[in-house]
Amino acid sequence: MTQPVLVARELKKNFGRVEALSSFSIDLLAGEFLCLVGPDGAGKSTALKSLCGLEKADSGEIELFGQKVVRFGSDLRARIGYLPQGFSLYEDLTVEENLVFFGELYGLSDYKTLINSLLEFTRLQPFRERLARQLSGGMKQKLSLACTLVHRPEILLLDEPTTGVDPVSRRDFWQILFHLQQQGKSILMTTPYLDEAERASRLAFILQGRVLACDRPERIKAKFQARLVEVISADSRRLQQELKKSGEFLDLQLFGDRLHLVLPEAYSLQSLERQLAQAGVAIESLTEIQPSLENVFILMMKSGI
Repeated sequence: MTQPVLVARELKKNFGRVEALSSFSIDLLAGEFLCLVGPDGAGKSTALKSLCGLEKADSGEIELFGQKVVRFGSDLRARIGYLPQGFSLYEDLTVEENLVFFGELYGLSDYKTLINSLLEFTRLQPFRERLARQLSGGMKQKLSLACTLVHRPEILLLDEPTTGVDPVSRRDFWQILFHLQQQGKSILMTTPYLDEAERASRLAFILQGRVLACDRPERIKAKFQARLVEVISADSRRLQQELKKSGEFLDLQLFGDRLHLVLPEAYSLQSLERQLAQAGVAIESLTEIQPSLENVFILMMKSGI
């Protein structure tokens, strides 16, 4: 069985009266791609900073490569690559100059060959002489990742690297990440996008500084303890307002002329049909559908799991 290269146990971190991490526990397996998903303010960035030593947790334990971390010395930092949220490189340097700077910062002697391979790997070779400030959002993120990889880390901690990136660049970025995983890198990435998280080996839901669930995407969806029904109506907005009054539904989400209802497991479709008839709104169709990760996450948040 694959061993974890990173383990966090019961991490807690407060900023004044704000509790950023509350009994945060997670493990990252060797060669795994794990996505940490949660809304803004859930503690994702604080978790990553704590795991690479940029923030010191108030309590809890961290293990890296099978050893308890007492302090983050240079030997440990050399095995971890951290990509922060937002562009943090030197905009008045070119793509190549940024990579050279990080190569020299880490005291590498063979970085020129490595830089050429990183430029090819991230498809930035044609832009090596371009100033960083002149890059598109997607190119900036690729450059940030390339600089993170200069010292050949074994673990990558990536904080929302695809936020604000166009769909084509996001796809390219994911292809690069999958190649890195195939090379044996262990990746822990935060994202607010559930459709992205579904591509990972495992995903972990985080809310208010603690992990609600951590498993393979299909297993998490299989634990959905409710029924999801899609109702199509030309007057879906009025239907939503009428059904909200009953208070019997776990969630109601409107998508144009489609209304998604999350029903308790014991709630029958016959009961729903009667309630729809009482609402006095014409219904075109009623279908039970498979839940998405978004449905699962919202239900977990509302139930306080």
